[in-house]
Amino acid sequence: MANIGLASQIIGEKRYETLILFGIREATFLRLLAFFVVVAAVCYPYPHIAMWIGFMLAGYSAIANDSIQTIGTFIASNEDKRWWQLWLYIGGIFIVTVLYSWLTYDGDVSFQRLTSKGFSESPTEFHFLQLASPIVLLFITRLRMPVSTTFMLLSAFSSDASGILSVAQKSLSGYVVAFVTAMVVWYLGAGLIKKLTTGTPHRAWTWAQWLISGWLWSMWITHDAANIAIFLNRKLTLNDFLFFAGFIFFGLGLLFYLRGDKIQQIIKEKSQVTDVRAASVIDLVYAFILLVFIELSTIPMSTTWVFLGLLGGREIAMQISKHSDTGRAMGGTLQLVLRDVGFATLGLVISVMLAVAVNPMMQQELAAYFGWQ
Repeated sequence: MANIGLASQIIGEKRYETLILFGIREATFLRLLAFFVVVAAVCYPYPHIAMWIGFMLAGYSAIANDSIQTIGTFIASNEDKRWWQLWLYIGGIFIVTVLYSWLTYDGDVSFQRLTSKGFSESPTEFHFLQLASPIVLLFITRLRMPVSTTFMLLSAFSSDASGILSVAQKSLSGYVVAFVTAMVVWYLGAGLIKKLTTGTPHRAWTWAQWLISGWLWSMWITHDAANIAIFLNRKLTLNDFLFFAGFIFFGLGLLFYLRGDKIQQIIKEKSQVTDVRAASVIDLVYAFILLVFIELSTIPMSTTWVFLGLLGGREIAMQISKHSDTGRAMGGTLQLVLRDVGFATLGLVISVMLAVAVNPMMQQELAAYFGWQ
């Protein structure tokens, strides 16, 4: 099994090296980004064209960056499976989930996440930086930096500071809840988890992980489909929906073909995530946390912050537990946790800068809120 997984990883790396547009050659990638910038600059004055250009850029960049928190463990623990099998399963769940939202909420594919204050109006004109935000996200993803796609993409469309602040408050509370939950689960349950992950996993674990990962992926879509749909009309026609769903579906195919792209390394460096049983426990706890926040309110939130809180609390709990072995010193674990938080914070700062550049009046609102004036 280990040899199969290693062979699959090598094949994935070879595909990554030889793929023309998204290949490992950084010069090619930078030229592609420059091309996207030119396209954004040319198209942003034309709303009907700009909305679909922005959507396509956001569609791939958001899922590529957020893949580590939803399908990252799924990819890492299924390296012995064919990429297209993983793609059809995850892609099929995406289609079913957004179709349910589209039918239930009268053409809205965001599960009403965009009905909250600051995001409820369909865009009728675009600022260049709104189309540039997913391009910046692509660049950040290339650097293997886990940032909040919610902040990066939604902030540029917020009509006032209250929209950003409400998202930030909910996201930071999500980090704290996830961190504490992970500390409790992986410290108090360390002995049981160690027993579950010892020896060769039973075949049933694979089925369990596929079911749990599918549920988690569906939970993520209910939160983060808004990040992609923000560029589009709040009510999509049938043709709009078919293009929306089809583009993301085939974008997922590319992501699985590349075995998660470069940012997948964030998952691989964490402790014991390639074991199907450990991955199942992570995904199950994460899915329950997202379910809780779905029930709390329709305000969008950063699932990246929730996931980083979950991984951070888990790593520290495993470090201090006598039943676990992370293979690194406490200093190394804290460095990993703080690095991930630092990257996410950097993304938050960049997103606020973009939002202020799009809407200069927001600077005064933020200053007043924090008492800077």
